[in-house]
Amino acid sequence: MESLFDSAAEEATPQPLAVRMRPRTLDEVIGQRHLLGPGTPLRRLVESEAPMSLFLWGPPGTGKTTLAYVVSNVTKRRFVEISAVSAGVKDVRAAIDTARRELGMTGRQTVLFVDEVHRFNKAQQDALLPAVENRWVTFIGATTENPFFSVISPLLSRSLLLTLESLSDDDVRVVLERAVSDERGLGGRATIAPQALDHLVRLAGGDARRSLTYLEAAALLTDSGEGAITVEVVEKAVDKAAVRYDRQGDQHYDVISAFIKSMRGSDADAALHYLARMIEAGEDPRFLARRIVIFASEDVGMADPTCLQTAVAAAQAVQLIGLPEGQINLAHAVIHCALAPKSNAVVKAIGEAIGDVRRGLIGQVPGHLRDGHYPGAAKLGHGEGYQYPHDFDHGLVRQDYAPEQIRDRRYYQPTKHGAEAPVADRWARIRDFLRGS
Repeated sequence: MESLFDSAAEEATPQPLAVRMRPRTLDEVIGQRHLLGPGTPLRRLVESEAPMSLFLWGPPGTGKTTLAYVVSNVTKRRFVEISAVSAGVKDVRAAIDTARRELGMTGRQTVLFVDEVHRFNKAQQDALLPAVENRWVTFIGATTENPFFSVISPLLSRSLLLTLESLSDDDVRVVLERAVSDERGLGGRATIAPQALDHLVRLAGGDARRSLTYLEAAALLTDSGEGAITVEVVEKAVDKAAVRYDRQGDQHYDVISAFIKSMRGSDADAALHYLARMIEAGEDPRFLARRIVIFASEDVGMADPTCLQTAVAAAQAVQLIGLPEGQINLAHAVIHCALAPKSNAVVKAIGEAIGDVRRGLIGQVPGHLRDGHYPGAAKLGHGEGYQYPHDFDHGLVRQDYAPEQIRDRRYYQPTKHGAEAPVADRWARIRDFLRGS
């Protein structure tokens, strides 16, 4: 394995636990099962001699560097790593020229791995194009940012894009247990208490590298790395207290209940406390985002229609960037939801409508509303007499829309809270007009 930035001093430095525990084969890789099955691009790259260009996009600690390393190790290709943080066009061209000479003289291919490739500017990315297009190297670019925004189109169109996912808690647990027992790791010289292991899993947040860094720091605080790693040791090593929170137990349900009720009660500070408590305990941020999206319609609704927009945007942001930055987006949505005027009219409306349908209160669709486009519909009278609202003043025309059985039912009954007040007035006038009151 080669790097443009290695030095003798760096080689003499003991490698971090995360580096020592890096998988050597695809079968040792934890997680990313959707990328490692038979017939997947990564498997084809390993099993064939043909060069290929890939972009690996995913959150930190999900195995982007590991997969590039495994590809080169298993296929016996040269591995050259460039960091986009410190490399320039000159470095890129030098690496490509060396790879071309190696390919021409020995036939040995090179894996050119560019970490943080989104940090390259357009000129630096352009320098990669000839090597990718002519397949002088097997190019693998790693990025934590959406490549459709950060990578030039010519380079992206010549490469496969593989999306990596955050590791599950079970995956991180396997990574940690392997590091404790494996000779490349702690070699069984240290033991770890179950509660300490749970705490490390929570702290990792789906990031394998972070979990191993924390484990190594905790092991250094034991007796020459051969003692017992407890929750107290982990807290001291990471300087972060263990939040007593079981995602499958009472704490999970109690805290999420308090979170929702605090937003409903318009206490932004209390809601932020429970949000922070769940984030620090390692709760899945996507779960939190889903609950906020539900709340925006269930408890705010039409009293502030922009609340749902904020909640959905926060959920998308969390999906895009993950934690820790995603906590800001979640907090943004929580504050908006907590301070917005409240209305449960939307959830009551759909609940009553569904209740009537389940009780059999359905009725026939009025004939003039039925589809009249297919052959023979006119003979059945479908669509006959329908009046097009856009042809009338204010876009309104008096005609029956609801089945006769529910014509007098009232589902949406808006409140006078916030932005729903003018909606309530408008809906009252429209309903009276349509029903002929």
